[in-house]
Amino acid sequence: MMPTPVILLKEGTDSSQGIPQLVSNISACQVIAEAVRTTLGPRGMDKLIVDGRGKATISNDGATILKLLDVVHPAAKTLVDIAKSQDAEAVNKIREIAVTVKKQDKVEQRKLLEKCAMTALSSKLISQQKAFFAKMVVDAVVMLDDLLQLKMIGIKKVQGGALEESQLVAGVAFKKTFSYAGFEMQPKKYSNPMIALLNVELELKAEKDNAEVRVHTVEDYQAIVDAEWNILYGKLEKIHQSGAKVILSKLPIGDVATQFFADRDMFCAGRVPEEDLKRTMMACGGSIQTSVNALTPNVLGHCQVFEETQIGGERYNFFTGCPKAKTCTFILRGGAEQFMEETERSLHDAIMIVRRAIKNDSVVAGGGAIEMELSKYLRDYSRTIPGKQQLLIGAYAKALEIIPRQLCDNAGFDATNILNKLRARHAQGGMWYGVDINNEDIADNFEAFVWEPAMVRINALTAASEAACLIVSVDETIKNPRSTVDAPPSVGRGRGQGRLH
Repeated sequence: MMPTPVILLKEGTDSSQGIPQLVSNISACQVIAEAVRTTLGPRGMDKLIVDGRGKATISNDGATILKLLDVVHPAAKTLVDIAKSQDAEAVNKIREIAVTVKKQDKVEQRKLLEKCAMTALSSKLISQQKAFFAKMVVDAVVMLDDLLQLKMIGIKKVQGGALEESQLVAGVAFKKTFSYAGFEMQPKKYSNPMIALLNVELELKAEKDNAEVRVHTVEDYQAIVDAEWNILYGKLEKIHQSGAKVILSKLPIGDVATQFFADRDMFCAGRVPEEDLKRTMMACGGSIQTSVNALTPNVLGHCQVFEETQIGGERYNFFTGCPKAKTCTFILRGGAEQFMEETERSLHDAIMIVRRAIKNDSVVAGGGAIEMELSKYLRDYSRTIPGKQQLLIGAYAKALEIIPRQLCDNAGFDATNILNKLRARHAQGGMWYGVDINNEDIADNFEAFVWEPAMVRINALTAASEAACLIVSVDETIKNPRSTVDAPPSVGRGRGQGRLH
């Protein structure tokens, strides 16, 4: 008699295993790869992704696309997670052949950084303006201190105008906040002003619905009103006496306060976003105060020039010549909102590449050159190894050729022809030869200044290897049934209960 099977998993659990599971995992990952592969290179296409709320995003940034896709398959989900973060033999070879750029030569280093930024931007929507933006990106990163903190670079978008009207402000800039009557009487430019950074509300509060004050005479009521005004005027007087000329607060600054400051030639802005207030603090010095009782000079910030300027249809507050931390702000111009969002993502990519190039000063040639050289090296290396490992290393070598092949496909070139030329040239020692997008041929991409930081390629290879090993090592997936919160209760199948149809 057959033994009774022991059921460990809850009814409704979906379990798949074995070879079909492996094939399913690999197929799911191929679908993810297909979604991204056509975005590679200067001739790559963009994707239009519409989320459940109807928001449209146009991008050719792989990480953005994967973030916006609602991936359900578990193996593919794993791949997406690894892609968001970005084998040993290949990595060692990159380190060996990477070219180090000397940091002492500032002019040479700047040229390198601009080349890296242009390479990053050449596949983006703004590739036509890559020289303009590459210079701006390098200026921005060079302005920062040694920590190269990304949060010290602000990006603001102003619709309207041409892309070339975008500018880089060597300091903090943010959009003019909501203002009350009296605001236009305030000066809009100061030299060497003291800046008060507050988290204090400077307006008369309306009583809440459930507030109750019982008074018996008009004098009592007047005393309450006077007390409120005296508290407010007391705060405003203390701010005025501190010597601050520019007052920024995270909380509202009302009409009484606005007029008070206007009468004393002071500038104020309430409801300043927290990130802008913090960046102003880090750039101009001082500290954000939650009370006006201790506005001593050491808690006030200062800058060389404060100015409010019109940009397109918006007005912006500029703080330049900041003495403390080095910071800067991009002000992007352009037409459609989606276009400007993609411009911001493109600049973010270029900024990250330039930061990497400064921190790790070794570069390799892009355009499929480094992949072809690694592929050739691994093929040669695989022939020295007996056994099945030879096949694995050969397969890895072949997989690396997908990058130059896809660059050719995206540009409409004959991929087989160009890859054959590349294999031949790399076999003859042409280490930096890659795809020449402009002439439908191959070229020395190091000479053509198609450069990438070596660290970026190392990270990409490492992450890809980890992802492949992870996916191939999974041979079973177990999905738990949905909890009763998500799904309607299942119909009972016991005695006396019929099934609903």
